[in-house]
Amino acid sequence: MADKTGIRIIATGRALPLRSVSNDDLKAYMDTDDEWIYTRTGIRERRFCDPETEDTISMAVEAARLAIDKAQTEIPGFDTGEIGAVIATSCSASYMLPSIASMVQTELGLHKDILAYDLNAACSGFVFGLITGRGLLLAEGYKYCLVISSEQLSKELDLRERSTGILFGDGAGAAIIELDKTSGAAAFAGKAWSDGNMEALRCAIYPGGTLAEESPVRERKTVIEMNGHEVFRFAAAAVPQTIDTLLESSGMSLEGIDYILCHQANARIIDHVKKKYKGYEDKFLMNIASYGNTSSASIPILLDEMLESGIVKKNSKLLCVGFGAGLAWGGAIVNV
Repeated sequence: MADKTGIRIIATGRALPLRSVSNDDLKAYMDTDDEWIYTRTGIRERRFCDPETEDTISMAVEAARLAIDKAQTEIPGFDTGEIGAVIATSCSASYMLPSIASMVQTELGLHKDILAYDLNAACSGFVFGLITGRGLLLAEGYKYCLVISSEQLSKELDLRERSTGILFGDGAGAAIIELDKTSGAAAFAGKAWSDGNMEALRCAIYPGGTLAEESPVRERKTVIEMNGHEVFRFAAAAVPQTIDTLLESSGMSLEGIDYILCHQANARIIDHVKKKYKGYEDKFLMNIASYGNTSSASIPILLDEMLESGIVKKNSKLLCVGFGAGLAWGGAIVNV
């Protein structure tokens, strides 16, 4: 019989670029304005990295450092030497190699006898990271696992393309997790799905031409492409499917869930889903207005902000839902 031990997030951190890009700032690149963007997405602004000083590694390091600082302050006896694994999730890594996770391990001075690697499940990455991290805690006996999601989507955008240029932003979030063996803790509930689809949402790599005689390097470009209507239909079905499946498998109802944290893709998607759960609309948290769609980083950024503000309190039970390119979707019920 499968072990149903749950997980607890003991500390979180977030990192956001300094540069804020408002909807009106985008008018320099495309035919749009604040009202047009906000009514269709719920976004007012987003953050873009300074390519000279900020990237997925620097943000991941900062978010992880903040999470560790909080754990050292709030958890008696917390020891970074007991972090057995670092999982970094990203679909916009600054380098194909080395991994973001290995750079975080080095920059933060974590032990070298540690499992550190990257995972790409696009916008579902953080949830997949939680599920994977729990598996490592169970299988390897680690005390803690550090899950980090870091995205620099601004470098994958064509800001002349209104369908995608208005949506995405940069940022990172981190969470330290442990197995929750406290008396009365609910059994773990986690589920993931995959359905290959190249048309709804992708970030393709296009060669910039043949190898030039004067240079052995082939220039390439990457750009996010999306069918917005198809993505909306997918998400409108995938999010309720995930919520209902997790509640059924855990034997819980929404009465027992304190908050629902969905991937912050578009406010209209979350508003559409909320209508299916009348009386529980206030349990759906959002911060997309300030940061846009930060892909896998959106859930941990939201969680850290809500914990810092006091909206989410310690000992809360959360239902997290990720969905995006792959197509991949899934969720997990966790404690904080």
